[in-house]
Amino acid sequence: MKILLWEVRATKGFTLMELSKKSGIGKSTINNIENGKVSPTLLQLETIAIAMNVKITCLFESEYK
Repeated sequence: MKILLWEVRATKGFTLMELSKKSGIGKSTINNIENGKVSPTLLQLETIAIAMNVKITCLFESEYK
């Protein structure tokens, strides 16, 4: 499964700092998720989705089509 956090964040116009403040998740954690260094928890994805006002399913892409 591919995480589309950077793509959604860029489309919505959020900086790392803005998303960090709005979600309460550290800037470095968000950056690490975007760069594939760490896997986000479901709670983190839900929190980020709410902060950006998108459905959680918008944040990932299935590799199985």
